[in-house]
Amino acid sequence: MKKSALLMAALVTLAACETTPATPPVSDATVQAHVDTATRLAGSDLSALLSLCKAAPAVRPKVDEHDLMALIAKPAPAPGKAFDNLYFLGDAWVSAWAINTSEGIILIDTLNTDKEAAQLIEGGLRRVGLNPARIKYIIVTHGHGDHSGGVNYLVRRYHPKVAMGEADWTMLETNPDFPTPMWEPAPKRDMVVKDGDKITLGDTTVTLYNTPGHTMGTLSPVFDVKSGGQTHRVVEWGGTGFNFGKDFTRLDAFIASTKRMRGIVAEQKIDVLISNHAGYDEAVAKLAKRRQDPRGPNPFVLGTANVERAMDVMGECGLAQRDRFTMMK
Repeated sequence: MKKSALLMAALVTLAACETTPATPPVSDATVQAHVDTATRLAGSDLSALLSLCKAAPAVRPKVDEHDLMALIAKPAPAPGKAFDNLYFLGDAWVSAWAINTSEGIILIDTLNTDKEAAQLIEGGLRRVGLNPARIKYIIVTHGHGDHSGGVNYLVRRYHPKVAMGEADWTMLETNPDFPTPMWEPAPKRDMVVKDGDKITLGDTTVTLYNTPGHTMGTLSPVFDVKSGGQTHRVVEWGGTGFNFGKDFTRLDAFIASTKRMRGIVAEQKIDVLISNHAGYDEAVAKLAKRRQDPRGPNPFVLGTANVERAMDVMGECGLAQRDRFTMMK
């Protein structure tokens, strides 16, 4: 009886081996296959995400302070209203978003510096008719200085609560990814956010999903917005670039995060994707369209299938980069 069971197990294993195709070894061809898949999936409407498919350095780059200064010095786009309760506030490179609720403002990210926080967040809110004194919460999507740089200024001025993932609080406090005096000092630890935690302010609830990869504490907020009497559900993808060097732990986490979030997008019927860098979501061009045709279709609304497709594009770019790193000796 025992021999029969062993034989049956061996036959099942053999059958599985014969019917499951072997994974080909990584090569330039497998890299290109992932890039080609990402390109096909992106089409013309999501092509901005394909910059993620470019080869990333094997060593984490250091901050080029001249380049960073040049990015910050570029003329900032005008702040703008993406939805009835969601506003863009950003410079030419990095974005902050303000969710206007019945009881105050939830701010997502704070740009690079005190000066930007004063001019582009404080000043930007006033330009769109909102009072910056109503900022009650700041969500920092990840602990790089281009997103946390303005936190201290806004905390001194308006005393909001500041939420960030545990891993990124620790990273900022102990070993920042990109130390440079051009960014402001790390904010003082405040709200430590876990995967699935919610922040509710008035009529709005933001659910925070941990989507590690870009950093291990990266948060991707999900929340509802209004436009033309309709409700839409938004995800802000919290961290996109592969600027961490040949780190398989982070790269594999990024790929897994895209797959997980794809499922959440489908389940929750998320139909809007925004970013904390306008180069990925084309926020500036979409805001211009909104100004030109405020009663027309909202260009920020992609539809659930297209947000799912965006997750697939980023995942395929991650797989292409994984194969590149695997081939390196």
